This record gives sequence, structure tokens and C-alpha cells, in this order.
Amino acid sequence: MSDLKKQPDEPGNPIAPPESESPASEPSVDLPAAHVESPNAVAAEPEAASSAQPAITPPDPQALEEWNRQVRRRMRIQTRRSFLGLSAGLLAGFGAWGWLTSRRDIDGLPWPFRKTLEVNEQLAHDYLTTGRLAPTFPKDRISEDRVNGEVGLDDDVDVSTWKLQLEGLAGQDEQLKLDLDAIKKLPRVEMITEFKCIEGWSVIVQWAGARFSDFMKAYPPATRSGLAFSLNRAEDLPLYISMETPDGEYYVGLDMESALHPQTILCYERNGEPLSQDHGAPLRLVIPVKYGVKNLKRIGTIRYSSLRPADYWAERGYDWYIGL
Repeated sequence: MSDLKKQPDEPGNPIAPPESESPASEPSVDLPAAHVESPNAVAAEPEAASSAQPAITPPDPQALEEWNRQVRRRMRIQTRRSFLGLSAGLLAGFGAWGWLTSRRDIDGLPWPFRKTLEVNEQLAHDYLTTGRLAPTFPKDRISEDRVNGEVGLDDDVDVSTWKLQLEGLAGQDEQLKLDLDAIKKLPRVEMITEFKCIEGWSVIVQWAGARFSDFMKAYPPATRSGLAFSLNRAEDLPLYISMETPDGEYYVGLDMESALHPQTILCYERNGEPLSQDHGAPLRLVIPVKYGVKNLKRIGTIRYSSLRPADYWAERGYDWYIGL
């Protein structure tokens, strides 16, 4: 220890080291940096701490380029595969479409499409029973008037001279001609049902007329066996009903089960009024369990048939049965 440290402390009389004594002659004492009480030492601590953090090594340019090269290569391979897959799918689709549309026609459609529609027909047919009725509605649900479909209605008809032609009757080779009064003499029925168009809209309408089953009782068809007509022997009835407008421009076919459905009527009133020309005056078909395209306006001919009759929209791509 230096001689300075051996001097007693006297207040007000501090003893300073002689100016003539050189600091170099005093023994040096090396203290740790943490014990040096100086502002410079305190400021140096953060610098020492920051210098202790690990240094970030920049990536090797060659390794980075190799990695990017592999990524670009994989992207090219994936893009090429996607393009080839899309091209193959498009070619397969065009090929399948070309094959489908080049098949022989059945009733105006290539047979694969017609067979698909026939499956739909069978499903709808199996769903139909005489006990499954279309919903009915109260009078306050009747919709505003809407007119659609003009095929077969080019010219107005004179109701007073109109005649319904009936073919395929029992014991009668010639046509039978009936006026509207003959239809009105049959038991009258009324119903309020929803008319559904295949275009996607619908209206609720009040209909009045005669059930087709009552019409058939009054004017029975020739049976398949030649025996007397009876609705209790459905297997002996003709398989189909054909209907068309007076000019033959519009025509529909019905299977016998659909024709005998209790809601299938020969209608002569709509919403409490006689049918207008636009709605098929003087007589039209109403069958709520089928779309509107089957609800023929202005019936000119009814024909009992053992062969499935032509149908206007079935020849234009729709299924023949077209049930709801």
C-alpha cells in the first residue's frame, strides 16, 4: 500500500501527494473493469454486451443459387404436369362429347341422352300413385293471370262450332265427334292446384271440368282382350292416350295410369270463368302431377292407343313422362 494511504485523515487539512513525485514511481494497482467507478466504465457495459451477441453469417451465394435452381426446376415440372393433365382432360371431354352426340337418335336425341331420360321417367312413374295427390289451396291463394305457350293456338276458335274428335272407341271404327255440352254433362269437379312450368315459375289456379276417368266411363275405349270395358281391369285397357290441338301443331302423350289419376281433368273453366282463347278455349287438359308442357291447351282430338304416342317436347329433348 502507498504511503498516502498511511496518513491519518484530518478534517480540513487534506494531504495531497507531492507535485514533484512522479506518478510513475508509485506502484500500479490493476483493478477489474467492473470496479472502476467512472462514467466511461458504465457506458462501456452495453457495448460489451452487444459485442457478445452471435454474428449473422450471410448465406453462401453458391448454395443460395443452387437452392433457387432446384425450386425453379420443380416449378417447371409441376407446371408441365398440370398443363399436360388439363390438356388430357379437355381432349377426353371433347372426345366423349363427340362420341355421345354422334350416336343414333331416338325420338330426336342421341340414345345415351334418351336412355338417361328414360331412367328419369321410370323413377317419376314409379313415384306416381292414384293416392298421391298434388297439393290443393284455398281461394285466397289464387295467383294473378299468366299466359305462356302459343303453339297450336294461332287462330281463335269458334266455341259454338268446336267439336272434339274421339278415336279408338269400343265397337266403333269411325271417329266420334262431341260438342262442349257433352263434356259439361259429366260430373263436375273443381280444384285449386299449382300449375308448374318447366321454365321455373308457377301459379295457383282454380280449375273446373270433368275427370278423365268419368269421360272414359262415358266413352270407353276398345279393350286389349275384346271384352267389355271395366276400370277394374287396368291390364285390359289401352296403354296410352294421345291428345292434340285442332291444327295438330301441339300434341302430348299420356300413359293410362296418369290419365286415370283423380286430378286429371278435361277443363272448361279457369278461376270461375270459361277458358279464354289464350288458355285453351273451349277445352284443355289439366294434370297437376305433371309439368305444364303436358297440360295441353285446346284439345281437338283424343285417341286411345296401344302404342306410345308422339309428344311435342319429348321430340325436342325432354323426357316423355315429365312427371313431378
